Amino acid sequence: MNYIKHLTGFFERMIYEDSLNPTHISLYLALFQFWNIKRFSNPIYISREEAMRLSKIASKATYHKCMRDLHEKNYVIYEPSFNPYRGSQVTIINLELTDKQVQKSVRKQVNKKTGFEHAREQANELTNEPYINDSKLSIKRKKLNKTKERKTLFTPPTLEEVLNFFKEQKLPTEEAESFHLYYQANGWLVGKAKMKDWQAAARNWILRSKKFQAEKSGKLTPHQLHAKPTNYEETL
Repeated sequence: MNYIKHLTGFFERMIYEDSLNPTHISLYLALFQFWNIKRFSNPIYISREEAMRLSKIASKATYHKCMRDLHEKNYVIYEPSFNPYRGSQVTIINLELTDKQVQKSVRKQVNKKTGFEHAREQANELTNEPYINDSKLSIKRKKLNKTKERKTLFTPPTLEEVLNFFKEQKLPTEEAESFHLYYQANGWLVGKAKMKDWQAAARNWILRSKKFQAEKSGKLTPHQLHAKPTNYEETL
């Protein structure tokens, strides 16, 4: 292990890391010092209090954020420990290697459930609470919530609701039953899409029914005969 080449590689990478700041550098150098004391053997076990003291980081939130960033950027492999007597495990990635070699080395050293992913699962098991600091997980949860909202957006009406609606429109019971039976049979679809508003569909049904009756009795005006349907009618 050539620590001069390693530190040179670290600072060369830092030039292009716009998302990292001096606090990240301070923490990494503290980890490097622990690694140096252990004669550059991997992995090493560290104490959060000692790492914060050496890196001059006063906030636990800042410490964990910087550690997570260094982990995600492939500077270190961090595996938190919930045992205060054991300490957290850190593997310092050899920065003498090229980017492709670093990625290959990381894949060999880390399985799919290490570092913060493993820590998050353990935290969820212990506290039964979501890991609120993980932005990717938060985005995923928001997407799932939106999907659930879309799925529960439309509820098919009961026959009684349809009967009451048609009654308010002063239309016969048979018309309401026909509407309900038709859409009940086709799964409440409008064309190939799931229905979003059954009352709007019912109004369109009523308009088409009146138009049909007018055509049948010959009372439809030329303007009504050639009138274009609304967008909603076109989809029915």
